[in-house]
Amino acid sequence: QVQLVESGGELVQAGGSLSLSCAASGRSFSSYAMGWFRQAPGKPREFVVCISRDGFVTYYADSVKGRFTISRDNAKNTVYLQMNSLKPEDTAVYYCAAKPSIYSATYYYTSSQYNYWGQGTQVTVSS
Repeated sequence: QVQLVESGGELVQAGGSLSLSCAASGRSFSSYAMGWFRQAPGKPREFVVCISRDGFVTYYADSVKGRFTISRDNAKNTVYLQMNSLKPEDTAVYYCAAKPSIYSATYYYTSSQYNYWGQGTQVTVSS
């Protein structure tokens, strides 16, 4: 089992940048594929980006491709989300999620595939 805690969300102006972190506690962080999802008020949770266990394979939603970057440091049990060129439509609660995986280079981009979730961190982008 793994516990996830997100941090780094705050209010930022459009065009600005933010870096989110998701710290994992528990055992064997490197055995989990990780993902970031977000949920805006009144909207369903949506996929943002995911990364394989080994960190070498990533997959981005079209809406964030070229602006967001996911990375992970398995030695620090942490996954990061660097967000640049932020837009008001990026405003949402951002959640990280973990899925145990036997495959080192596989990613998962649907929320139902993930077993563990953090509590979320609020990102607000003002226009």
